[in-house]
Amino acid sequence: MSPVFAGALQLLALLVALGLSYRPLGDRMARVYSSEKHYKPEKWIYKAIGANPSVEMRWPAYLRGVLAFSAVSVLFLYLLQRAQGSLPGSLGFVSIDPDQAFNTAASFVANTNWQSYYGEQAMGHVVQTGGLAVQNFVSAAVGMAVAVALVRGFARSRTGELGNFWADLVRGVVRVLLPISVIGALVLVACGAIQNFSGIHEVGQFAGGAQQWNGGAVASQEVIKELGTNGGGYFNANSAHPFENPNGLSNLFEVYLILVIPLALTRTFGRMVGSLKQGYAILGTMAAIWLCFTALMMGTEFAGRGPAFELAGGAMEGKEARFGIGASAIFSVATTLTSTGAVNSFHSSNTGFGGGIDLLGMQLGEIAPGGVGSGLYGMLIMAVIAVFIAGLMVGRTPEYLGRKIGIREIKFAACYLLVTPALVLGFTAASFVLETPSHSMTNSGAHGFSEILYAYTSGANNNGSAFAGLNADTQWFNSTIGIAMLLGRFLPMVFVLALAGSLAEQTPVPETAGTLRTEKPLFAGLLVGTIMIITGLTYFPALALGPLAEGLAA
Repeated sequence: MSPVFAGALQLLALLVALGLSYRPLGDRMARVYSSEKHYKPEKWIYKAIGANPSVEMRWPAYLRGVLAFSAVSVLFLYLLQRAQGSLPGSLGFVSIDPDQAFNTAASFVANTNWQSYYGEQAMGHVVQTGGLAVQNFVSAAVGMAVAVALVRGFARSRTGELGNFWADLVRGVVRVLLPISVIGALVLVACGAIQNFSGIHEVGQFAGGAQQWNGGAVASQEVIKELGTNGGGYFNANSAHPFENPNGLSNLFEVYLILVIPLALTRTFGRMVGSLKQGYAILGTMAAIWLCFTALMMGTEFAGRGPAFELAGGAMEGKEARFGIGASAIFSVATTLTSTGAVNSFHSSNTGFGGGIDLLGMQLGEIAPGGVGSGLYGMLIMAVIAVFIAGLMVGRTPEYLGRKIGIREIKFAACYLLVTPALVLGFTAASFVLETPSHSMTNSGAHGFSEILYAYTSGANNNGSAFAGLNADTQWFNSTIGIAMLLGRFLPMVFVLALAGSLAEQTPVPETAGTLRTEKPLFAGLLVGTIMIITGLTYFPALALGPLAEGLAA
């Protein structure tokens, strides 16, 4: 079987699995976030944190809940890392340095999971399971809660109430993420992923010294790492490590976990606004971009030129032989089009254009299908922009789902779009203006530029994957990428919730003959065009200096 055909079969199997899950999971999440019933374990949690889940919140109160919970999470995870040297189960590892502890705390709370450390050489069992794994659950649930709040903004009228953040947070963890994670962890263990609390042990003597391996609760952390579009690996090699991702079946299952909730949320959206066709339009937009990027990545990586490429059947440098080019391309695109920092190959070793595809996927805003929750609300913001542009073209007040998109709403949407590019391009420019940061580059020229551009693109877009080759464990990168992760996560949420509150206060506008039909393929095409034009105008100069220059010079 040719590698190209094998890759195509894997993609087909993935599409079938996602298609079978789409309806039941989407409907399940719609029921979860629309229910007025509270389960007993949920009531215990509400009592422990002193929250009343039945009180409806307007957008400022909802936002305060998001920010307060996240601030406490950052502080807790920071202190846990700083105290690691005194904790049981630390495997003898010392406490984490302040700048790296801040970077890691910001990373996992912001659902970014950027790692500037070697997991198996820095973090003990307590920090891994009691700190990082917990944040994998709750940071994903925060994103889902904000997405649901925006959907309620479209679904409700003449009220500014968006639900209860604490109820949405707890339900997301207890009713959605935990059940799937339990089943998923069993699947990964069956595939060969490890799940234990063993210490460090030697496995053999080699010329360079003894080889040591860690144990750990890897399968349980791996499943929520992918399901919650987190990406932080137990080991430095991440999903290229056989303890995390043993074989081709586990690899395909992990890609499925990455995509299943972001895609199913489009059906949840359709259910909650009372029109499944609206959800299908958003799904079609996401799927079209994802399939196009996957095809481009496969084509780029299989079409390498030169004797080495021909003998290997493509660009095999930096890829695991047990996965090959097809599975690596599918995984790479799935992670960079979502906010998942997991990698099963090293993006720095991709062809010049392949690295550019990874960069562009994040620069779209990670909306195809995007992160858990963040992909849906990011795509809905783009839909608001597309409707506004369409209204300008025909001289009509733009409307979306019966809501007028006026000056106030478009200001919120525009501010959302401007935050991430400002962080990415601003910090990238500062890193080249200052003398010290550029010393962290392993490569010079276009590839070196891509290393730094990728680092801030990954951080500010809450992706977390690394281009490799950049020494990011410095005070400059730990601090600035940490700031970019926090601002890139929570500033957009401010504008999302403000927009949701503004929409919920409106009186629905009746549909007329002149209303733009946003459930039709024409609108999906307009939405794809809007996304690509906005991203191109924003990032093309930077891409031209990095991956495009490298690809054209190859």
